[in-house]
Amino acid sequence: MVSASQMMANAPAGQSKKGQALVTTVDSVPVTKQHATIDVSDRLHNPGMPRANVTCDAEHPHGTYSPPNMTVMQQHIAFWDRDNDGVLWPQDTYVGFRKLGFNVLLSAIAVPVIHGTFSWWTGPSWIPDPAMRIYMKNIHRGKHGSDSETYDTEGRFVPQKFEEIFSKYDHGGKGGLTLSEVNEMIRGNRNIMDPVGWVAGWLEWNTSFYLIAKDTPRGRLLLKDDMRAIIDGTIFYRLAREVEEGRLKQKQVHGGMKKAKGPDAGRGLTAQAAGAKEE
Repeated sequence: MVSASQMMANAPAGQSKKGQALVTTVDSVPVTKQHATIDVSDRLHNPGMPRANVTCDAEHPHGTYSPPNMTVMQQHIAFWDRDNDGVLWPQDTYVGFRKLGFNVLLSAIAVPVIHGTFSWWTGPSWIPDPAMRIYMKNIHRGKHGSDSETYDTEGRFVPQKFEEIFSKYDHGGKGGLTLSEVNEMIRGNRNIMDPVGWVAGWLEWNTSFYLIAKDTPRGRLLLKDDMRAIIDGTIFYRLAREVEEGRLKQKQVHGGMKKAKGPDAGRGLTAQAAGAKEE
């Protein structure tokens, strides 16, 4: 058997010089060919450098929105922070899921699952919070294993890892993943001895497919732009607006608009009009 040192000694001169093609597959390891990586440095500057507050990809090298003063991982959950105080209470999570169109039962189940998982890890103290609040400033502590590594351990966005989702699992270059490809990705991301990460990855991506996948000529796909919007959280505002508009339209079909009662009267229509202006 040839040792690694002998292989290096027999390597062609100049193999590591600038401009030399990089080796990303090995014939004896088929998975390196099945899940190929990709070089997008000609379209995206320094794709391996994490971006703190904006998501970008090869098609949108500068992002698609004005970056806020939050990490991308904080942006991912900001939709649930209704009063913008940096703290997610259990009721915030419940209301957020209802706004996304989930029924009462699923919204209620989401609360203990999410807050039971993330409250202690993001809290300011080692003493568990009896209110089970999630603190956005520490959300990077809630990064689980067996993920795509699109978020780094500080909550920043890594464009190269995002692009690899599609180079590895978008078979045929469709611009999105089928449900079977989503689950292939989940299996491919699994780390050893990490049941929490396995379950979290399955729940997150399958729920995302259920919510956001679209019918296309090439089947039902979780599209690349929508996956990026999941990561930076912008998709949740859009979905909530679409759900609200759908409910308003449904009321119009069944006997006209019903006047809202109480101090929130008219807010739904105002939000709808604001959304229409944005579009």
